[in-house]
Amino acid sequence: MTDIGVREIWAVIAAIATFVIDVVASGHVILNKRDSRAAIAWVGFIWFVPLGGSLLYFLFGINRIQRRARVLRSAPRIEMSPMIDPEFLVEEQTLFELGDHCPALARAVGQVSGYPLVTGNQVVRLDRTTAFPAMLSAIDNAKQSISLSSYIFGNDRTGHQFVEALARAMHRGVAVRVLVDDVGSRYSWPTIMRVLRKAKIPCGTFYPRRFPLAFLYANLRNHRKILVVDGEVGFTGGMNIRNKQSPEAELPWMVYDIHFQLKGPIVYQLQHTFVDDWHFACDELLSGEVWFPKEKTKPSGYSICRAIVDGPDENLDNIRIAFSAALATAQSSVRIMTPYFLPDLDLIGSLNLAAMRGVEVDIVLPSKNNFFFVEWASMAIRWQMLERGCRFWMSPPPFDHSKIMVIDGVWSLFGSTNWDPRSLRLNFEFNVECYDAVVAADLERWVHQKIVSAKPLTLHDVDSRSLPVKLRDGTARLLSPYL
Repeated sequence: MTDIGVREIWAVIAAIATFVIDVVASGHVILNKRDSRAAIAWVGFIWFVPLGGSLLYFLFGINRIQRRARVLRSAPRIEMSPMIDPEFLVEEQTLFELGDHCPALARAVGQVSGYPLVTGNQVVRLDRTTAFPAMLSAIDNAKQSISLSSYIFGNDRTGHQFVEALARAMHRGVAVRVLVDDVGSRYSWPTIMRVLRKAKIPCGTFYPRRFPLAFLYANLRNHRKILVVDGEVGFTGGMNIRNKQSPEAELPWMVYDIHFQLKGPIVYQLQHTFVDDWHFACDELLSGEVWFPKEKTKPSGYSICRAIVDGPDENLDNIRIAFSAALATAQSSVRIMTPYFLPDLDLIGSLNLAAMRGVEVDIVLPSKNNFFFVEWASMAIRWQMLERGCRFWMSPPPFDHSKIMVIDGVWSLFGSTNWDPRSLRLNFEFNVECYDAVVAADLERWVHQKIVSAKPLTLHDVDSRSLPVKLRDGTARLLSPYL
C-alpha cells in the first residue's frame, strides 16, 4: 500500500472519529443543558469547530462543580424530623392572617428547603456594634456545647477574642467544635487554625485545597455563618469573624453588617446544618442531648421561621427559587440589601415583573464596592431593571455587607447569600425565612435608614456613562459567572 493510500485511510479514520466525538458531545449538550440558548450555542460551536469545539465543551461546558459537590456530600445525613416536637410545626394555612399570598410562598419554599416551618421563635437583629459582644457573651455562658462555623475567621484581635472565649468554655467542660472554610481561613496569614490547634480547640477546615489561592478560589466554599450555644441560642447572618466587622473597627477598614440572634425551635435547624457540615469535613457525627437537647426547644417568641440551605449539591437553586417565589407573590413592596448584585436573566425578569405589577422594588447597594470588577459588571446590567421601574439606592461608605430581603412588611429573608452567581451556584449558603410583621418592620426601618442617606441611581446616570466606561463594564459583565 502506498504512502498516499495510508494517509487516506488515516484521514477517513480521523474524520469518522471526529464525527463520532462531535455527535457524542452534541448529545451531551442536548441532554444536560437547561438553557436552550446555551445548548444552541454549544452545538453550533461544536460543529463549526470540528473536534476543537467538542474538546472545549468537555473542558469548560460541563458543570463539574455540581457533580463534584454531589460526590463530596454523598455521605449519610442525620434525619431532622424525629427531633422536631409536633407542637411547634406550622400549617401553611395558618399564615393567611399575615396575607393571602403567604401560604403560597411558604408552600413554594417548603418544596426546596427540606426543613419544616416552626413557630415559637425569637429573632433579634444585631449590628456591627452588638453582634460580636452578644456572640462572645453566649460563648462565655455556655454550659454544654458550642458549634461555630464561619467563612472567614481572622487571625487578628477579633479572632483571638473568640479563640480565648472558646478556650475558656472548653476549660469549663463545654464541648466545642469550630469549622472554618479552608479558603476563608487564608484571608489572614498565618491562619487562625494554628491558634485554634495550639489552644487544643477541636477544629476543622471545609474542603481543603492544595492549589494556590488564586486558582478556583471560590468553588465549593462554605460561606455559611452559624453559631449555636447549648442548642438553645443561635446566631446567623452575613458577618465573618474579623476586625473589619468589629465594634472597634475604624475607617477606612470598617464594614457595616447585620447578624441575627435566634431562639426557639429554629435553632435545631441551625445545629442540624452545622452537624451535617462538620460530619462532611471532619468525619465525626455529632448527636445526642449535648448537641440536640430536647428540653431547650421551648417557645421563645412568636416568629414563624424556617432554614433554607443552598449549595452546588442537591440543594442547588434553593435560594434562587425562594427569591423568585417571594418576588412572584409580592403585593406591595420588595426591599433588598446586598453587597454584590449580579442577578441572572431569570431573577432580573422576576424583579421587573414585580415592578411592572405596581410593587415598589427598592434595591440598596454600596456606592463603592470592595471588588471593583463586581461593581463594573453590576453597573452593566442595572439599566435592565431601571427601565422597568425598579429603584436603586447607592449607600455611602463604609462598605455595607448586609444581606436581607423583605416582602410586603410581613416576610423576611436573611443569611449569607449574595445576589450573585458565586453565592447562587458555587457556594454552600445558609439563610432563614421569617413570617413575622414585627421582624419585617424592624428590617424595613433598617433599610429606610440606609435609603435616607443613599443617593438614587437613575437610568440617566447609567446611560450617561462614557463609551469607554460602558465597554469596561460590559466586558466585566461577561466575567460575571466567575466573579
